[in-house]
Amino acid sequence: MRPLRALDLALLIPTLPFFATATAVFAALVWLLDGRPIFFRQRRVGLRGKPFEILKLRTMTTDADVKARKVTRIGKFLRQRGLDELPQLFNVLIGDMRLVGPRPLEPQDVARLTQKYAGFADRLQVPPGITGLSQVCQAQGAEVTARLDAEYAAGANPFWDAELLLRTVYINLVGKRRGAMRQKPCP
Repeated sequence: MRPLRALDLALLIPTLPFFATATAVFAALVWLLDGRPIFFRQRRVGLRGKPFEILKLRTMTTDADVKARKVTRIGKFLRQRGLDELPQLFNVLIGDMRLVGPRPLEPQDVARLTQKYAGFADRLQVPPGITGLSQVCQAQGAEVTARLDAEYAAGANPFWDAELLLRTVYINLVGKRRGAMRQKPCP
């Protein structure tokens, strides 16, 4: 077993009861406050371009017109703390994703951004993750994201993953806005 996969499982398996309970509680809140569907499913691109399906807690209204959809009240809370992504721990458990890595993108975004930005395809050489260098640095724009994801792909190791996971926990505890002001500078 690769060291990074072993790290994921060593962290995930003992905490699974806690995260499964938290996911169930937030899923119940989405259902009670916003109705169904509770989850949002979407096709994403993983390691070496292999497609897979992610699962998130639904945070948007379900209007037929996509442009009319808005973030729900519970959705705003879940997004600010990254809690809408708790169901993706299942993707980590089955090996589609890791805890740390470049965010998985939709197929059309991968195709468009790979053509536009040098090094963007480097992100496909490592499994996608729930959090990563770009998210911790709160990168703005595809060019910066491509650079940070390529940097992570070139140097991924358990120690860097542990640091990124700790920084992610901090950001999620205090919220993305407050967390950004207290983080050490990113590369």
